[in-house]
Parts: sequence; structure tokens; C-alpha cells
Amino acid sequence: MEELDKDHVDKILAQWRRERPELDVSAMGLLGRLARVRAHVAGEQEKIFSDHGLTSASFDVLATLRRSGPPFQLSPGELLAATMVTSGTMTNRIDQLEKAGLVERLDNPEDRRGVIIALTPEGLKCIDAAAAAHVANQQRLVAGLEPAEREALNALLRKFLATFE
Repeated sequence: MEELDKDHVDKILAQWRRERPELDVSAMGLLGRLARVRAHVAGEQEKIFSDHGLTSASFDVLATLRRSGPPFQLSPGELLAATMVTSGTMTNRIDQLEKAGLVERLDNPEDRRGVIIALTPEGLKCIDAAAAAHVANQQRLVAGLEPAEREALNALLRKFLATFE
């Protein structure tokens, strides 16, 4: 491998191989690259969300409501299941989105003690614009890979993720 083809992880691996040659650090390389890619992608995504007055957390809630289809309403429990956060975290996210006028709490017609979280018209407009920008940004982020490389990477990541899920 030429020096120009090496990345930061290669340098770390070379140091480990020099200092502890008996250790197989190949998994460290793979996981280190995944972590670094994740950090870069997250930073790029946060820029887009910020342009729309959102964070990744608020985008997640709004996108979950939007993906649910009309009337764009879910119970807090359904939101919890879809986003995998604690109930306290979800309550905080909903509170912030409600203050921003992007969601509203409605009485749950099936449970008088409960509420339904619904996108407001402003919330729908916001998430539609943010989602379009997010998808365009994702396309930009993977543009350095050929279509066949994207498919191969996607297949490998799906297989790897299945070992956890």
C-alpha cells in the first residue's frame, strides 16, 4: 500500500504492530474506521439539521412522525419504540418540539388518560424540507463510491449489523 493510500487508522495499527506484534489488531482497524466514518457522517448530518433549526434528536422524532403517514400522529410509546430512547429523553424532545411549534399534544381518543403526538402544519413543512436536504446530503456523502461499491458495502454492513440485532 502506498503512503498516499494510508489513513489515520493505518498509522495507529502500525504502532500497535510495532509495539505488540503478537496482537491481531485487524478488527481494531475495521471498527476504528467504522467509528471514524460514523463521526464524520454525524458531523455532516448535524450541519444539515442545524440549517433547518433541528438537531439529530429532533429530526429523529419529526421524521418518525412523518414516516408514519397521515395523520402524522403517534403515541409517546410508539415514538419510544421507533427511536429507542428513554421515556424521559423522549418527553424532553417532545417538550422542545412543542415549544418550537413543530408538534402538538392531542388527547388520545382511545385512552382518555393518554396523549397523541402530532406534527403541526409547521412541523410537516419543516421535516419535509429537512428530509429532502438530508437525503441530498447522504447522496453527496456516498458519491465517492461507485454504485457497485455502495451495494457491496451495504450488504457487508447489513450482515455485520445482523450479528447485533
